[in-house]
Amino acid sequence: EMASQEEAEIQISELDLLSSMFPYEEEFAVTDQLALAELKHYVENESAEVPSSKVQFILNVKAEMPNASVAEFSMACALPFKYPTVLPEITGLSSLLSRSQQILLNSDLKAYMMQNCNGEPCMLSAREWVKDHAATYIDKELSSSSMTASDATQSEVTMFTRLWIYSHHIYNKQKRKNIIDWAKELSLSGFCMPGKPGVVCVEGLQSSCEEFWSRIRRLTWKRILIRHREDVSLEGGGYAEIQNQRKFPTLEEKCFDAHGARGNHMDLGQLYHFLEEKGCADIFQMYFGVEGH
Repeated sequence: EMASQEEAEIQISELDLLSSMFPYEEEFAVTDQLALAELKHYVENESAEVPSSKVQFILNVKAEMPNASVAEFSMACALPFKYPTVLPEITGLSSLLSRSQQILLNSDLKAYMMQNCNGEPCMLSAREWVKDHAATYIDKELSSSSMTASDATQSEVTMFTRLWIYSHHIYNKQKRKNIIDWAKELSLSGFCMPGKPGVVCVEGLQSSCEEFWSRIRRLTWKRILIRHREDVSLEGGGYAEIQNQRKFPTLEEKCFDAHGARGNHMDLGQLYHFLEEKGCADIFQMYFGVEGH
């Protein structure tokens, strides 16, 4: 459905507000820069083409637990073209939630928004709701009677995840060793491109990817973040099905002919062709905001 000029303007001003309130990538990150650029272009030029993809972003929220500790939640968000006339698409995620707790959290969030977002920008109120309520879902005992049969089988679903991690740079030998050793230990495949910028991709079981990320991010980095995340639910979750989802056979370090004074700037053209071979060319754009070719 085509966005009106006015809807597009409201989206831009709300995204500007979010980035001024949450200046750090750890709190707010637009995951599709191209869609944002298209939207701005559409607003500024009457003749511009209508954007072809929705703006997607992540809001990270620290929700207070009853015991005064803090739980981290991510809100994966997309703005439909007609937003705010229609509701935004939001999925609340946390490694602390079981599958059924997550389903419940998201259906309650949606119900809250249907009642409260009447065609007005509502990302901040959705964020507030998650901040205030999300932690209560962590300990929700979902009694077997309240879970339908389909929910029960759903909680058995295994998730396959692929994380695309961006770092300002990766030179340190110990970190490079950790990346390879931990991936091996957690049965993750993918690749690591050291240098500046540093790119790490890991794929495998969701819980293993999340464990890998929690270890990696505890190391000292100038800047590191998840640029993009892919999740696929596997029916059986057996070994063969997991292997079938992999785009990389093992985790290896990839050095694309370095040039530049310290030999640390990677040839991004070669990275693009490597990703293209693996069927991941669109990821290049998410990292570098430009078409590869």
